[in-house]
Amino acid sequence: MDRLARFEANRPRLLGLAYRLLGEASEAEDVVQEAYLRWDAADGVDVPEAWLTKVVTNLCLTRLTSARARRELYTGPWLPEPVFTEHGELGPLETAEQRDSLSMGLLFLLERLTPPERAAFVLREAFGHSHREIGEILDLDESHVRQLYRRARQHVGDGRKRFTATTEQRREIVERFLAATVDGDLAALERMFADQVVSWADGGGKVSAARRPILGRDRVARYVAGLHRDPRADQIEFAVRSINGSPGLAMHLHGELFGVVLLEPGEDGLIALHTVVNPDKLAYAAAQKSA
Repeated sequence: MDRLARFEANRPRLLGLAYRLLGEASEAEDVVQEAYLRWDAADGVDVPEAWLTKVVTNLCLTRLTSARARRELYTGPWLPEPVFTEHGELGPLETAEQRDSLSMGLLFLLERLTPPERAAFVLREAFGHSHREIGEILDLDESHVRQLYRRARQHVGDGRKRFTATTEQRREIVERFLAATVDGDLAALERMFADQVVSWADGGGKVSAARRPILGRDRVARYVAGLHRDPRADQIEFAVRSINGSPGLAMHLHGELFGVVLLEPGEDGLIALHTVVNPDKLAYAAAQKSA
């Protein structure tokens, strides 16, 4: 296998790693391209996969430092860029850990972590690296890596329960949510939500969106049910797509992607809604090939 083919075989995994670390697909793609340029110029790489993982991780750590400062000045809630994942764009999604580590809910929580904590968490949870291997990637001793990972788990929440529904069950939840939203069925929406459900919306100051989270079953249900009164409602086309490893809603207006909605189910109903309508955040997904 030649050098280019070897790199391309690793590209989805590397893109998945960079995206989980940055939460920005366009930035992740830039990182992977920079890693390729370094790979193309390097000689004597004994273990290409390990070498590339280290390069991508450390490029992301550098970018995260400046990204955190930008996000503190962001207008309204900052949510990760959504990515369509029907075609394995972000690497394998064979395990619950791999899928969960792409969820909008978890990526949102990862914003609480320092860059090294985030790297330790992602490398361990999503890619199954040992503490020793992570230490080699980050140039840290194993005991330090264990501390980083432990702190990351505490910040994200050791007790965070993963909803163990099948893809088909999640799709059915999305379809029921869509039907209730289109009909403006307040009662049906209320039945779907947990008591403490939270709705987050990212308009980035570019388009109209709630700039504060909406809390509680009644308020979120009224907010969602009211969307069918939008004067554009009859022109919106909805599609259930695989987004960030799970079924979600893609919304198109006049053929253009203008929003995505990702639902986070819990044992007692939906616990979070994440809506991205900032056009800058949708550019990557809009450029992806269709399902």
